Amino acid sequence: MPEESESVGTVVVDVVTNLGIAAAKAFGGIVSGSSAMLSEAAHSVADTVTEVLLLTALKRSARPADEAHPLGYGPERYIWALLASIATFAGGAVFAVYDGIHTLVQGEEPGDPALSYAILAVAFVLEGYSLLVAWRQMRGEAARMRAPLAVYVKHTPDTAVKAVLLENVAALIGLVLAAGGLLGAQLTGSGVPDGIASLLIGLLLVMVAWELGRSNAQYLIGRPLPAAMRAEVREELLTVPHIEGVLELTTLVQGPSEVLIAAKIDFHDLASARQVEAACEDAEDQLRERWPAIRRVYLDPTPAPGPDAEVLPGIRP
Repeated sequence: MPEESESVGTVVVDVVTNLGIAAAKAFGGIVSGSSAMLSEAAHSVADTVTEVLLLTALKRSARPADEAHPLGYGPERYIWALLASIATFAGGAVFAVYDGIHTLVQGEEPGDPALSYAILAVAFVLEGYSLLVAWRQMRGEAARMRAPLAVYVKHTPDTAVKAVLLENVAALIGLVLAAGGLLGAQLTGSGVPDGIASLLIGLLLVMVAWELGRSNAQYLIGRPLPAAMRAEVREELLTVPHIEGVLELTTLVQGPSEVLIAAKIDFHDLASARQVEAACEDAEDQLRERWPAIRRVYLDPTPAPGPDAEVLPGIRP
């Protein structure tokens, strides 16, 4: 599907970018003796490992449904993406915090920062391009889901692209922090500014790892469509002829382009069996046409409860 191949392309761009940047940062850190540069190198290595895990997530979750997995493999992407967030924490944040503390305690001998400045400038351009690719895809996905961009970024089920987006934002901020640490060390002749910059880079990566871990954990547990979209789904169902009411609506996001809809529907009392069947087909067609990500629609004809009937939790007459 187009969205899947687009996500793969976005992640591949980030892998290639991070590999080159990691090597350059490591070389610049060794030459300059900068703790912040070495932390940025660890940051890029962690990002590369993260992207490899995300590629694995995209490939494995794209497998079609089979007898053993009748609803498909979509949720598997969130397992691998959760591991990717752990890699960001363990590979980047822990090293950066440790290196920052070590520099503050033991000190460092600043070297020539000229090469490091050049590497940071090139890395900024490359990370900026990778961020632009991820941002364009996120904007396109938000348009396809007919959701505001800010809302989609917060709630997007495409956690692979969200990871690329957040990691590139963190990378650009980290590059600015590393440059500030280099400049501070150069002006003061002390390694303290560089150590502080390394600590800040580590804390930044902790924040990114936490957000990505939280997002993937929510989808692993089971997350519905946002409330506004659920209301729109309900309204769309009510436009179908012979549907009188939506008694209960359950939505489940199984992947960026895999949404399951299940609902208890009150049909018109005089509707024939054929009309109920046709209404179910029309409802499914309308939902899929408006939201292409909706893959499965299950409607259960259910009589509305009488005025004296007990209303069960989750059912809205």
